[in-house]
Amino acid sequence: QVQLVESGGGSVPAGGSVRLSCAAPGYFVRNTWMAWFRQAPGKEREGVACIYTGSGFARYIDPVKGRFTISPDNAENIVYLQMNSLKPEDTAIYYCAAQTTGGPCLTDSTYRTWGRGTQVTVSS
Repeated sequence: QVQLVESGGGSVPAGGSVRLSCAAPGYFVRNTWMAWFRQAPGKEREGVACIYTGSGFARYIDPVKGRFTISPDNAENIVYLQMNSLKPEDTAIYYCAAQTTGGPCLTDSTYRTWGRGTQVTVSS
């Protein structure tokens, strides 16, 4: 069974940076879709960024374009989310997702496997 383990969350001031990691031991992230989602208090979970690790093709939601970068380390079976210029509205629990069912890459129903999440808190 595939397991995803997120790490790297924490508390940062606005304008700061955080790099999240999603480790997938035993799961080959090469040539597959991987994604990061987030859920803020009182809000629904939303897709943030997704990537096809074989080509590097990535998509982002508009609020994070130019600030967040998703990238794979295929050799280590890790997918990263580099988050720069953080804003208080980026505060959320961030989840890694894998094993798509073929749907849109920023839609949560597309994925079968999820990590437990890591908290990112951005203070103003």
